[in-house]
Amino acid sequence: MLKQKTLKDSFSLSGKGLHTGLDLTVTFNPAPDNHGYKIQRIDVEGQPTIDAVADNVTETTRGTVLSKNGVKVSTVEHGMAALYALGIDNCLIQVNGPEFPILDGSAQYYVQEIERVGTEEQSAVKDFYIIKSKIEFRDESTGSSIIVLPDENFSLNVLVSYDSTIIPNQFATLEDMHKFKDEVAASRTFVFVREIEPLLSAGLIKGGDLDNAIVIYERKMSQESYDKLADVMGVPHMDADQLGYINHKPLVWPNECARHKLLDVIGDLALIGKPIKGRIIATRPGHTINNKFARQMRKEIRLHEIQAPTYDCNREPVMDVNRIRELLPHRYPFQLVDKVIEMGASYIVGIKNITANEPFFQGHFPQEPVMPGVLQVEAMAQVGGLLVLNSVDEPERYSTYFMKIDGVKFRQKVVPGDTLLFRVELLAPIRRGISTMKGYAFVGEKVVCEAEFMAQIVKNK
Repeated sequence: MLKQKTLKDSFSLSGKGLHTGLDLTVTFNPAPDNHGYKIQRIDVEGQPTIDAVADNVTETTRGTVLSKNGVKVSTVEHGMAALYALGIDNCLIQVNGPEFPILDGSAQYYVQEIERVGTEEQSAVKDFYIIKSKIEFRDESTGSSIIVLPDENFSLNVLVSYDSTIIPNQFATLEDMHKFKDEVAASRTFVFVREIEPLLSAGLIKGGDLDNAIVIYERKMSQESYDKLADVMGVPHMDADQLGYINHKPLVWPNECARHKLLDVIGDLALIGKPIKGRIIATRPGHTINNKFARQMRKEIRLHEIQAPTYDCNREPVMDVNRIRELLPHRYPFQLVDKVIEMGASYIVGIKNITANEPFFQGHFPQEPVMPGVLQVEAMAQVGGLLVLNSVDEPERYSTYFMKIDGVKFRQKVVPGDTLLFRVELLAPIRRGISTMKGYAFVGEKVVCEAEFMAQIVKNK
């Protein structure tokens, strides 16, 4: 299984803030397992820390703003996108002001610095949330939508549409996060000339200029008004009849604006708090709908905090019933594992098919057959026993005896026709033949039973 990652070393980037115009420095630091993304305002008394999660987003006007107890940090999306796209799970970010520096309006400097310091694999397993069915969020008032569909990896399709002759419709696609550096990271933020005056009136983009944004002039205005805006932007006067891009440097790609929107989607969805496996289709996205969707995903994850393993009955099992019989001392009617479909160093996934012919149904509510809870626990324990036996040479010469079972919970009936999926994982490394494990039993996507075990391996042959 993939492990979590953090930075090998710290790095800092300095520049002016897009909205405040302040000189700012942001520092990205390594962080321990399961730390997630946290942002620390080192210029504020007590140096408060904000969890970088969607629930803490309080503003989405021309950027994503995180707040907690009155302390704010804005324009975080480009840095978050770089961390997420490069597979970093844990990072403490320190900033000496109310926003991240805008740099050149893209994520490329973050990516360059992450690659320069390198990343480090950690002990904890990377906890993906796997999309198993379509999830959709729509904003009927704007025509924006974000849909996520099942996929083996995280990929994105982004479509933008504006009432503009310069960029009426564009799309961008990223199939592989490893290509983020070359296909997305250098795409810069953009703004329409018609938006500049309202943004300035709102106290925003004080640090905006042609070095950190693409400016699009797509609606003609009077020469006088255009000259006033040019003075505000600090650029020479231009012909008000000439529509197009106003840049110091040419576009990196013809669809750079769509690619930047894709970058923003990644940065905002990084605030879900877990990496996901699924395909995002975003139509006319923006920070507002991105955040609403991220919040919806966080609710979805809380509802399905423990996800059922994926069971493909067409795949060859890791162990079939004959191999299981060689390892476990149990025989009919007490061999309660039909096959093992997945196994790693610290976890195992096993299957038990429940039929109407199970011997225990003859006496356990024959008119309304229900699998006894104690046998669900026994089946789970047998799966755990196979995991423990996998840690020794010549496992046929050993048996696993359970010393303690704690925290048993039954959540739903198991009846004929159900397929029980067991996932059991070690809670700590095996020491002196003693192991501790946590197990879950699922029917479909629902947890039906859970328990913690302590077991001992004994050589008996």
